[in-house]
Amino acid sequence: MHRFAVVSSSATLLLPPAALGLGASATPALTLASTAAPLRRCGSPPCLARLRRSSMCSSSSSAAATTAAAVEEARRGRKQLGMDPPLYDYLLANVREHPVLRDLREETASMRGSQMQVSPAQAQLLAMLVQILGAQQCIEVGVYTGYSSLAVALALPESGRLVACERDERCLEVAKRYYQCAGVAHKVDVKHALAVDSLRSLIDCGEASSYDFAFVDADKRMYEEYFELLLKLVRVGGLIVMDNVLWYGRVADPLVNDAKTISIRDFNKKLFEDKRVNISMVPIGDGMTICRKLQDTCTS
Repeated sequence: MHRFAVVSSSATLLLPPAALGLGASATPALTLASTAAPLRRCGSPPCLARLRRSSMCSSSSSAAATTAAAVEEARRGRKQLGMDPPLYDYLLANVREHPVLRDLREETASMRGSQMQVSPAQAQLLAMLVQILGAQQCIEVGVYTGYSSLAVALALPESGRLVACERDERCLEVAKRYYQCAGVAHKVDVKHALAVDSLRSLIDCGEASSYDFAFVDADKRMYEEYFELLLKLVRVGGLIVMDNVLWYGRVADPLVNDAKTISIRDFNKKLFEDKRVNISMVPIGDGMTICRKLQDTCTS
C-alpha cells in the first residue's frame, strides 16, 4: 500500500491513501507549500506549560472552594474537615455534651468569630485526655468564649486548677459567666493578658514542670513560642495539644502562602522533627496534634 508524504516547513507526515480519501493505487505525491503553518505536537513545551497552568488553576480553585466551605461550615457550628452535614449531625448526636456546654455553644454561634470555637467532639476528646492523665494542673492558651476550657474544668477533680489565658476581655466575660453557671469557677484561674507574658510569669514563679496538660488555640504566628514555653511548664509524660494544625485545608495548598498558613506549616514541620515529644496529628475538628513530653526541658 502506498503512503503519501505530507511535507511542511517543520515536519513530514506519512499518511495512508485512505486517510486522504484516495484509492490504494493512487500516486504517492503530495507536497504542502513551505509557507504552511508548522504542525505543533501536543507534547511540546508550550503546550505542556499551558496544561500545567490550567491544572494548577483548576486545583487552586478547587482547594479555595474546599477551604471556603470548611470555614462556612465551622461558622455554622459544623467544625469537622471532610465531613458532610448529615454525618456531622450524626457525630454530634453521639457526643455527650454537658447542658451548659450546649448553651455556651449555641450562644457563641451568633458571635463574631464563632468558627474559632472548638467542636463538641474536640472538647470531648480534650476532657477525656485530662481524665486519662488524672490531671490536676492544666493550662489553656486562647480561651475565646470558654467552650474548651469549660469542658476541661468539668473534667478536673474538685482540687484541680486550670490557668486560662485570654487577652479579649469581652470574650472572657462570656466564659466567666458560663464557668459560674456550671459551678467550676473556683477551678479556673483567668489570666487577662498576653499569653506569652502569662506563661513566662508562671515559669518565673517556679511552676516549671508542674502542669499535666495544656491546650493551645490562639495566634497561629505564635505557636512555636507558646510551645517552647509550655514545654517548660508541662511535666515529663504530660500532654500539649495544638489546635488548627490543618487550618481548613490551607496547609495542603501550595498556592496559599499567607503569614498564618506559613506559620502553621513551619510549626508542623518542626514538631514532626522534634524528638523531645511524641506526636499524633488527629483529623478532628480543624486538626489537632497531641504531643507527649518525653524529656525535661526546664534547664534548656
